[in-house]
Amino acid sequence: MAEERSGEDIVSEYLGQNPHLAQWVESFRGYCETNKQWFARREFVLRNMEAFPTIEPGMPGSCLDRLLSLSMVWANNVFLGCRYPDAVMVKIKEMGEGIVVEDAPVRTTRDEILAKGKRGTSSGADGESCAKKAKVGPGGGRKQGPSPQAPAQHQPFFNRLYKAVAWKLVSAGGFGPNLDHYEILQSCVESCKQNLGCVFVPLKDIPDLPASRAQKEGQVCELRCGTVYLGTGYGRDEAAARAMASKEALKAFQGRKVTVKICRRRYNGTDVEDVMLLDDQPRSQGFPPALSYPFQADSGEDGGAS
Repeated sequence: MAEERSGEDIVSEYLGQNPHLAQWVESFRGYCETNKQWFARREFVLRNMEAFPTIEPGMPGSCLDRLLSLSMVWANNVFLGCRYPDAVMVKIKEMGEGIVVEDAPVRTTRDEILAKGKRGTSSGADGESCAKKAKVGPGGGRKQGPSPQAPAQHQPFFNRLYKAVAWKLVSAGGFGPNLDHYEILQSCVESCKQNLGCVFVPLKDIPDLPASRAQKEGQVCELRCGTVYLGTGYGRDEAAARAMASKEALKAFQGRKVTVKICRRRYNGTDVEDVMLLDDQPRSQGFPPALSYPFQADSGEDGGAS
């Protein structure tokens, strides 16, 4: 009996027979996507192209933009564990049916992120939040921390993102309290072919918070682009927390430049090194405690923005 062929093999053979199409499709690859991420997203795009009959290879258009956006949302869910409204989740699951991603990241719920502590985590699915994979707790030997080269690797991407945000804010009339900060940040990140990841945690469950905040109800949202920390926000629910985190993240883009740096901060009661996006202004206070820590001994940084 013939050996079953993988989707990647079928796609590679198809593109080998259509080199003009291969070059066009390759232009959709994100600057920082690993081979595994790109091959899966490429298969998603090619499988669903027939559902958008107005798409013409080599030609821009709104249908192509929508397909590419859906492919990023699908990849965001598969590789980062982000969640979207139910209708969107149903849509991308239908479009991604039949695509096999081997060794996809194991995701945890926001409760498991904190409850597992030193024991590490097991897989789970959070139907409400945009919860990213995380293994928490200061367990021995599981963290390797960011590479010393991480800032230099990520800086070119964030230079591009800085320009995209600047133009977006100009078209919106400037930075202000009445903007949809999350939509602005998300659209700019996706225009640079990257994904915005979120982690939500109940405010009362977070260690290292001041006593005045520790007993309050509400949610906390942490935003990352790849492995780079962007901002944290507090709110009465997940949407409000995400909006506040996005607003805080966009503040970094108000200066003359943004800089990726390795900084010390608290994570689950332990001091760790994290990769963070900062503006050019001096800071008078420390950073909020991290809700996630992507620098696991078994993962590394290959999937981050660069």
